[in-house]
Amino acid sequence: MLFSLLYAVLHFLLEILIVRGRSRARLEAEVLALRHQLRVLERQVGRPRWQATDRLLLTALSRALPRPDWQSLLPSPDTLLRWHRELVRRKWVAYGGRPRRRRPGPSELHQLILRLARENERWGYRRIQGELLKLGHQCSYLTVRRVLRRHGLQPAPRRGQRSWREFVRQHADQDAGHRLLHGRYSLDDRLYILFFIEIGSRRVHLAGCTYNPDSAWAIQQARNLAWRLQDGTLGEKKYLLRDRDSKFTAGFDEVFRSEGVEVIRLPFRAPRSNSFCERWVGTARRELLDHVLVFGRRHLERVLREFLGHYHQARPHQGIDQRRPWPPADEVPSTGGSVERHDRLGGLIHEYRRAA
Repeated sequence: MLFSLLYAVLHFLLEILIVRGRSRARLEAEVLALRHQLRVLERQVGRPRWQATDRLLLTALSRALPRPDWQSLLPSPDTLLRWHRELVRRKWVAYGGRPRRRRPGPSELHQLILRLARENERWGYRRIQGELLKLGHQCSYLTVRRVLRRHGLQPAPRRGQRSWREFVRQHADQDAGHRLLHGRYSLDDRLYILFFIEIGSRRVHLAGCTYNPDSAWAIQQARNLAWRLQDGTLGEKKYLLRDRDSKFTAGFDEVFRSEGVEVIRLPFRAPRSNSFCERWVGTARRELLDHVLVFGRRHLERVLREFLGHYHQARPHQGIDQRRPWPPADEVPSTGGSVERHDRLGGLIHEYRRAA
């Protein structure tokens, strides 16, 4: 009511003091000058941002002008009419018209999105979307982004930053259990990991870890994988893509050729040609190796095997439509029951499933 009264008083003052208080020739000259200045400003300034007082003044002034003269104003005629309708709507609401609808409270989906984002600071929008699909909720990553922005949660790179104190506290139990082994390994020791990945299903097979990855060790790991091929564990594979590292000698290739697998050497300095392996390396570093203190080869192998259990059975993958490599794709997620969290690696990795 007060807003409508202020609008009526302002319109009356403009009509008396400005329009009727000056001569017509003076008004036309002033209008031409203002129009020219307005055109100059339109070429230099972007789209203006109107405040509530600006809308009130221009709407009241437009009522004192004939409809064809509205073209001289910076807002379009449609914008002026929309502002006028907004003023009328506020007037009727003040008189007891239709009240505004309140925003509904957070649903189960929104609560689950917030829970996943707060408990997993390194998960992005699509990672949360994949976890929701596994729990039986169909939504897009845009919905996840809208919910997180509404509650003031930042994206994953900024939300996942931690201090060194938080890092040490998270691994306090592991530090105590491995303290005797820590003195046997120096900081200069470097461990190498050999793994194989199935491109179609994204399943990763850990061959082993070593300090000295020579050609004899690589050939032995190739024989181990060949035995799996004979058992049918890896299925019928026809090609093996490998880089041109000197550790992969002719003996390494001969192991796979004897099993009917063609070895394809990738071109020089072309990481995109082996993009699936590069992606897994980045995932393992971001989600595991950058957050774990490794105390030796056996510790690294145990940590990697635990991570691969999560990678295969619980982690959704964008490359295969947010599904998991295992179990098969025909599994229908359950939508009943509460959502439970299961921790791996001392709480570094969280898994979510429906309670039975």
